[in-house]
Amino acid sequence: MYRQKTICIVIPAYNEEKQIGRVITSLPDWVDFIVVVNDTSTDRTGEVVGRLQEIDTRIVLIEHETNAGCGGALASGYKWARDNNCEIAVRMDGDGQMDPDELPMLLDPVVEERTDYAKGNRLFTGEAFKRIPKVRYFGNAFLSLLTKIASGYWHVADFQSGYTAISKRALQLIDWDRMYKRYGQPNDLLVRLNVYNFRVADIPVEPVYNVGEESGLKIHRVVFTLSWLLIKLFFWRMKEKYIIRDFHPLIFFYTLGGFFVLTTIALFSRVLFYKLTLGYFPPTGSLATFFSFTSASLFTLFAMWFDMEANKDLKGIPSFSGVIAECREVGRG
Repeated sequence: MYRQKTICIVIPAYNEEKQIGRVITSLPDWVDFIVVVNDTSTDRTGEVVGRLQEIDTRIVLIEHETNAGCGGALASGYKWARDNNCEIAVRMDGDGQMDPDELPMLLDPVVEERTDYAKGNRLFTGEAFKRIPKVRYFGNAFLSLLTKIASGYWHVADFQSGYTAISKRALQLIDWDRMYKRYGQPNDLLVRLNVYNFRVADIPVEPVYNVGEESGLKIHRVVFTLSWLLIKLFFWRMKEKYIIRDFHPLIFFYTLGGFFVLTTIALFSRVLFYKLTLGYFPPTGSLATFFSFTSASLFTLFAMWFDMEANKDLKGIPSFSGVIAECREVGRG
C-alpha cells in the first residue's frame, strides 16, 4: 500500500519481451498489484511474465485472445482494478520509458484528493526537445493543441503520455468498453473525464528513451487519424456536456463560428475565382469575406474562452512534492 491506498499498476504489453521483465522488477515493494495485459504478443512476453509470476504473487497476467490495441489492453487492466476494489490504478507501458521513481509524484495528488487523474508531462522542460525524437515531439505538440480544444482541459499538455494515475471513483464511472482502443486512447479518455467533470493534473516527468525500446507509434501515420478522431470527440463533448447534461450558451458561439467559417470559405473561393478569371478582386465580395473571417474568428475565440471558464475548476492541484519537483525543473531551465 501507498499512504494507506491500494495501488494497482496496469501494464499493457505487446511484444515487450526485452523490457517487460525490467519494468516489473523495478516496481517498488509497496505496489499491491501488477496487472500485465498481454495483447496477443507474438514474442515471449507472456512467457517472461509467467516466470516472474511464479516468484512474485502481486503479478496478474491477463491474456487476450485477439489483439485489442493499447486502449483495449488498458481497458482490460482498468476493469480488473475496478472489479478488485483498487483505490488507484497507474498505467505504465511495458517498454521501460517510464521511471518508477516518479510514481509518488503521480500518486500523491490522487491520494490527497487534489485531483482525480494525474498524468505525466514530458514536455514541461526544454530538455524534452533534446531527448524526444523530433518527429514525435512536434507531432505530439500538434495533437496536444487539438486535444485541448476537444477535451476542454486547456491547462494540460502532452496528451500522448501514458504515465497516468486514476482514482477509484473515475475507474467506476468511466465506461471502459466505450473507450477508443487504439493510439488515440489517451485523447479519448481525457474527453470522457471532462464530460464527468473530473479534475486532471499535469505532473512533470522525465522522458526516458534509448533503453532498448521499440515504439510501434509512427506519428506521421496516426496524426491524420487522430485529428479526425479529435474532431468527432469535440462534437461529442459539446453534445454530452453542454446540451444534454447542462446547457451552456457557448454552443451558440461555436455554431455561429462554424457557420461563418463555412461562409468565409465560400466567399473566399468566389473572390479567388474573380481574381483568376477577371484579374481583379471584387470590392464588395472582398469586404464580405473579411467581415465573415473576422466574425468566424471572434465567435470561435469567445466560445473557447467560455469553454476555458467552464472548465477552470477542473485543474487538478499537484501535491506539495509535485510543486517542489516543478520548481526544480524551472531551476534547471
